[in-house]
Amino acid sequence: MSVASPSAPARPTPPGPAAPGAHVRRKRRSSTSGGFVPYALALPALFLLSALLGYPMIRMVVLSFQSMRLRELFAGLTPPWVGLDNYTKILGDSVFWTVALRTAAFTVVSVSLTVVLGLAVAMLMRRVAPGVRIAMIVAMMFVWAMPQLVATQIFRWLVDADFGVINYLLTRIGLDYENHSWFAEPLEGWSVITALVVWAGIPFIAITLNAGLTQVPKELLEAATVDGASAWQGFRNIVLPILKPLIVIVTTLSAIWNFGVFTQPWVIRDGRPSSDYQSLATYAYSVAFKNNNYSLGSAVAVITVLLLLAVMVFYIRQMFKIGDVD
Repeated sequence: MSVASPSAPARPTPPGPAAPGAHVRRKRRSSTSGGFVPYALALPALFLLSALLGYPMIRMVVLSFQSMRLRELFAGLTPPWVGLDNYTKILGDSVFWTVALRTAAFTVVSVSLTVVLGLAVAMLMRRVAPGVRIAMIVAMMFVWAMPQLVATQIFRWLVDADFGVINYLLTRIGLDYENHSWFAEPLEGWSVITALVVWAGIPFIAITLNAGLTQVPKELLEAATVDGASAWQGFRNIVLPILKPLIVIVTTLSAIWNFGVFTQPWVIRDGRPSSDYQSLATYAYSVAFKNNNYSLGSAVAVITVLLLLAVMVFYIRQMFKIGDVD
């Protein structure tokens, strides 16, 4: 009598491939799960910014196409429409281009120094004891919170020709800096202004990059050291790639802030900066309120805003790229 062999256990059927587009649909649903809530949360801030900046910005643009002088201002008359005459005059003025190039050069130098020194301070903060790190953060927060007007007055006193501490210390070490005027030569004067801007900008860069350095895995650096990599190779190949998005953001923000510098050159030169110490912001103010040509000053301001918008577009693109990566 034959005995039937037991049937083999059924094998589990492997799951079939997902339907085309299922992953895309899931990703799309997850990315839009918030609905209109994020936009609703952003509306109050957008409304406030529009209320505070919208009308002045529109008024400035309109004024740049008119000819507003003291006569129209005091008499309450509508300024005559001149079209693109103000822009033609500004763009054809060699003084404007000199000021624009000076502002761009100052921005490049000051931002480069701020980012490099800020990164160096951030790296130092990762190597000191926690108590020292906290003391450094507190000290830098005091620097960051100091009003620009107060900081400028302090630097102005430090480099004073008669009573300045800098001249006194340099004279004590044997250099001939007694009664030396730091603003007789534009290069020295802008060096003082650059030092002031860099000093005030380092805290933001250092604290931000210090936070970014906490995200660098120690295991990667230790593995690189075991494989024979030097400290510089570990920094260049591991630390910098991780910090790159953050460095791009803080560099762009610093460029926007430094390009529109006003308080430092204006106050340090007693509110009367000569042509060698004009930035685009002070130049626009001088043209508008010292020369009583408000429309021409508005045209300078509009051109400055357009230049800053180009930098802001780059900044926003970087923010979106980082958001996509996350």
